[in-house]
Amino acid sequence: MRTGLLTDGGYPYATGESRLWCDRLVRGLDQHEFDVYALSRSAHQEASGRVELPPQVRRVRTAPLWTAPTAGRAYGRRDRRRFAGHFGELAAAVCGGGPDFAAGLYGLAELARERGGLHTALRSETAVRALESACRAPGAGRTVQAAGIPDHLAFAGLLERALRPLSLDWYTEDGLGSVDLCHAAAGGTAALPGLLAKRFFGVPLLVTEYGIQLRSHFLAGGDRSAPVRALLAAFHRALAAEVYAQAAVITPGNTHARRWQEKCGADPAKVRTVHPGMEAARFTAVGEGADPGDPATLVWVGRIEPAKDLISLLHAFAEVRRQEPGAVLRIVGTPAEGPGGAAHLAHCRALAAQLFPDEAAGAHAVGTNPVAFEEIGGPEAPELADAYAGGAVVVLSSVVEGFPVSLVEAMFCGRATVSTDVGAVVEVIGGTGLVVPPRNPRALADACLALLRDPARRERLGAAARARALELFTVEQNLAAFRGIYLDLISHCPVRRAPEHDTGEPRPFAHPAESHVPGNWTAGGGGPVRTPSWAWAGPGPGDGSLAGAGGGGTPGAVRVDGLRAGGLPVGVPAADARAVAVPVSRAAGAVAAMGEGGR
Repeated sequence: MRTGLLTDGGYPYATGESRLWCDRLVRGLDQHEFDVYALSRSAHQEASGRVELPPQVRRVRTAPLWTAPTAGRAYGRRDRRRFAGHFGELAAAVCGGGPDFAAGLYGLAELARERGGLHTALRSETAVRALESACRAPGAGRTVQAAGIPDHLAFAGLLERALRPLSLDWYTEDGLGSVDLCHAAAGGTAALPGLLAKRFFGVPLLVTEYGIQLRSHFLAGGDRSAPVRALLAAFHRALAAEVYAQAAVITPGNTHARRWQEKCGADPAKVRTVHPGMEAARFTAVGEGADPGDPATLVWVGRIEPAKDLISLLHAFAEVRRQEPGAVLRIVGTPAEGPGGAAHLAHCRALAAQLFPDEAAGAHAVGTNPVAFEEIGGPEAPELADAYAGGAVVVLSSVVEGFPVSLVEAMFCGRATVSTDVGAVVEVIGGTGLVVPPRNPRALADACLALLRDPARRERLGAAARARALELFTVEQNLAAFRGIYLDLISHCPVRRAPEHDTGEPRPFAHPAESHVPGNWTAGGGGPVRTPSWAWAGPGPGDGSLAGAGGGGTPGAVRVDGLRAGGLPVGVPAADARAVAVPVSRAAGAVAAMGEGGR
């Protein structure tokens, strides 16, 4: 089958959150073809280049969301009226929560497809006046009603970027109309092309969310005014509800994400949790090694940013040091991008120097600090696995967390962990580590002390954690889950290819199940069926069972009537019956499944 992989700020670029798991998905499902439709988020991302693509990626089409809008075609009077009507429906739904969001969205999409884009219209006076009317209409929220002209202009600009996928030239018979399945690697804007592919061509949509885009929009503030934030959040909530309503299957990465999706209207019957797949092999040497790590060392690994709450961790470690003077804390990570990340790292270093003055063994010795800030690739941690190997206990101190990648890596390494109860932490850890409330340095310190003082408990928890991670969070389980979902979706939505007969009936599968059974079952080009050299064809009972000698065939032959090619039964010599019976039975089951799902 051919899958249209829809990404937003990730694969196939060398940077981005979805890059790793999308690359593993494409390489792991190499029996399928992939067309990648990618939205880029910045000039830096495009300049970083793309990852090396495997041969099953048939083509890549990209579109930037960060550039200034191109000059679009000016609409005539009739098209301006159409735009005003559809945009008014969308704006009224965003401002007042009305039911016409989908009608306005698809109306705009059809107009863009027919008339060459919406860039100019979305920034026109017509759009701003429609927003102003919708904000002042009865039923609009109090915050939205307070919006002024600058707010309307700002939101119109943000809306143009969010709706830019409506104006792309991807919606043609040889574009998204040629794929059998659209797989959106995120919700929100990334799923917009999938919505239109379903609308215009009936292509089923699969949505995978490992990080909830809607949650990010609710938390994002920046320098925007309150009315603009409220309008933007309302738009993305309405878009998420439409994506969830139209998706055939929704695959969150954890229960925390699933709760968000169901709260926004996702049908629980369509939601299947598929945990992210991670490479376990790179941690095998540490996880199966005999070295349990330094029994006095705590390790923290991650991106240094305020959400990780290193401030609470440092205060907790101060309490740990008061009770265990020999304890050491290693912080391994890099600051978040931008000047804010460097400033936060400097603040953490200053706090560590204040809480823990350099200590010296004597009057003439050089003092050292029990808190070390390191980076992967340095002399102390040349590889990621080395960072986890350096200590006996791994700590996660976040106040905001989606899927805790560093926690799973520590589990692969067989390390005991102390984590804060945020995001999917409890779901991931599953009783194989200690969990404490966030922003509670005393509780964090008590949990760390409990593990530092109990080597036997550390060993038990580390072994259980590694076993759990290998069972639930490997690349193999992730690929197996998506392989099954792909086949299930396509069984209900047959492959749309060239017709098999002159009647124009679609051919549901390109390769019949018989092609996987040893032997030459069918002839190319619609010619006569050739009997394999090991088979005997002749009259038989035709009851779908295996008949022995005397059952209408030659002595010593076994009848196989469960499968037919061109209406001819096939017999198998008794000597080959054992080797052929299992493949035949499996193929028969596959044919039966095709008969149900392919109609």
